[in-house]
Amino acid sequence: MQQTSPSTMQRLLNTVEVWGNKLPDPAALFILLTAIVWVLSWILSGVDFNAIDPRNGQALAINNQLSGEAITQLFSVMVTNFSHFHPVGVVLVAMLGIGVAEYSGFINAGLRALMAVTAKWLLTPMIVLVGIMSHSAVDAGYVLVIPLGGVIFYAAGRHPLAGIAAAFAGVSGGFSANFLPSALDPMLQGITQAGAQLLDPNLTLNPLNNYYFTGISSILIVSLAWFITDKIVEPKLKNNALDGDLSDLPTMEPLSDDERSALRWALLSIGIGIAILVGTAAIETSPWRAADGTLTAFSAPLMKSIVPLIFLLFLIPGLVFGLKTGTIRSSKQFIEGMTKSMNSMGYYLVIMFFIAQFIYSFGQSNLGILLAVKGAEFLKAMALPGAVTITGIIILTGFINLFVGSASAKWALLAPIFVPMLMQLGISPDLAQAAYRIGDSSTNIITPLMPYFPLVVVFCQRYVTNAGIGTLTAMMLPYSITFLIVWTLFLILYWNIGIPLGLQASFEYLPK
Repeated sequence: MQQTSPSTMQRLLNTVEVWGNKLPDPAALFILLTAIVWVLSWILSGVDFNAIDPRNGQALAINNQLSGEAITQLFSVMVTNFSHFHPVGVVLVAMLGIGVAEYSGFINAGLRALMAVTAKWLLTPMIVLVGIMSHSAVDAGYVLVIPLGGVIFYAAGRHPLAGIAAAFAGVSGGFSANFLPSALDPMLQGITQAGAQLLDPNLTLNPLNNYYFTGISSILIVSLAWFITDKIVEPKLKNNALDGDLSDLPTMEPLSDDERSALRWALLSIGIGIAILVGTAAIETSPWRAADGTLTAFSAPLMKSIVPLIFLLFLIPGLVFGLKTGTIRSSKQFIEGMTKSMNSMGYYLVIMFFIAQFIYSFGQSNLGILLAVKGAEFLKAMALPGAVTITGIIILTGFINLFVGSASAKWALLAPIFVPMLMQLGISPDLAQAAYRIGDSSTNIITPLMPYFPLVVVFCQRYVTNAGIGTLTAMMLPYSITFLIVWTLFLILYWNIGIPLGLQASFEYLPK
């Protein structure tokens, strides 16, 4: 059979993979990056950058992380940096429940049932869509949807890394595309409004000021990710042989009568649990609600309980399924399911320890703030037309996102600069926020500095043991570049057509 030569795109991605995998182990990489931050902060600590810190209005200075005071402070908070690092608790608690569901066979049976009713050609858009919708459950998509993407593709006879890539594209690359409102909407709106009120103290914004745009963007992201997965990423992965331990992964074998009966009981337990949650949350005085009566605010107990609820969402049906099928017959086996899931998390915990120290040092140094402020000043000095300026903000945000991962922290830095600047050009805060969301989402999936990136590498290594940073970056680069370009063009077209961005939102700012 004649072998076809690889395309230019495939050669480029192969090069990215080879060189990316030459990088140090992720844990060692973050040790190196932390050392670089220390040295840079020492070199730049005495430099006057003639810039104002948007957080306090004072002169922006780089803090030397090699000073005696900084080093002793790091040692004093090193443990809490790790133990309070958000992704650690999110992943471990969720994995405890998932471990029981996996040990009992509930996830295996559920996926086999799903495969029986879903056409193979619809798997990609289904996984991307589920990834997008998972944003309503905060960070649940990283620990739930992404690994299941690999399992589903493997069960369907497709390359599991392609399933992981599709899910990662939906969960993280499409972070600001969603049909459903999420806690991210009021959080970003609050930061945008605070930035706008620096120029117009009486201006107020609706928490769903980007809702229509993000909803329609979901269709765009699903379509793009579907094409990229099936036509670019999966064909390239045919050379990545599966050499991991695949013995406990589901196959396409039909469910037995006992499994089918147990699955019905397990799903019934989920339905009862969800009904209880909805019923108790629907009450106006529900303790699930925030002080102002809302359910989606970050301060609402419901939003703070998402991960424990996911823990129960898998633990209860997993236990029901195990008791019905006999895969769980004792408390020892019940705990063994949780223990088995924790056994695979050791490498992840090592990486998270060094990521937590890097993020602390980077934040304390003020290097990220300097990068954001100087980039914004450059854009403002260019005095470009509105559409070009919006494009520049998207690109700058995407670049800064490679170094500062948190969406809220980054916008808290940029909004006081971008929003008033654009308002003076006649561009509304609603449009500025939409532009920021595109840049923030598009490059999430190609930066190892994103806290969940190493976790996705671990998921890949379950199937391909030598998968590394380069493997994942090469897989995700086509999504990132395409999202950044097409989504930007889509926003400009959306703007020119005049489709509303969201509730009570506008494209233009007209001073009163």
